Amino acid sequence: MSQIMDVLEIAKCLPHRYPFLLIDRVLDLQPGVSIKAIKNVTINEPFFQGHFPTYPVMPGVLIMEALAQAAGVLSYKSLEVAPSEDSLYFFAGIDNARFKRQVVPGDQLTLCVQITANKRGIWKYKAQAFVGDELAAEADLMCAQREVKR
Repeated sequence: MSQIMDVLEIAKCLPHRYPFLLIDRVLDLQPGVSIKAIKNVTINEPFFQGHFPTYPVMPGVLIMEALAQAAGVLSYKSLEVAPSEDSLYFFAGIDNARFKRQVVPGDQLTLCVQITANKRGIWKYKAQAFVGDELAAEADLMCAQREVKR
């Protein structure tokens, strides 16, 4: 069953908030399988003030973070749970990261993430970010569920 989510629904699945919530909409979500989400990249993003003022480029690490957030939504929806004060999914690893295209203001990133494994609270994913039909970045990601002590 495919699901569509707006930013308010996404905020129920992720603990991130402005300026670090990097997903604007989920276009397709198949629990246990995959997610397709978007990030609208605007000149108003706070990171563009310093990266780079005369040639604004979205930092690659934030593209990876957007992919990891999409993976987090996919994981929570696959388990049919929401983040709690006692437990969160943390970005635990990244392999085979490649950046193929610069992402600039006005671009819309399409975030495509597929689950490749899930064992004992550790999730692995194949993640790709596109601008239109062009691959902008890709990586193999890993997230882990961990207890949080407050």
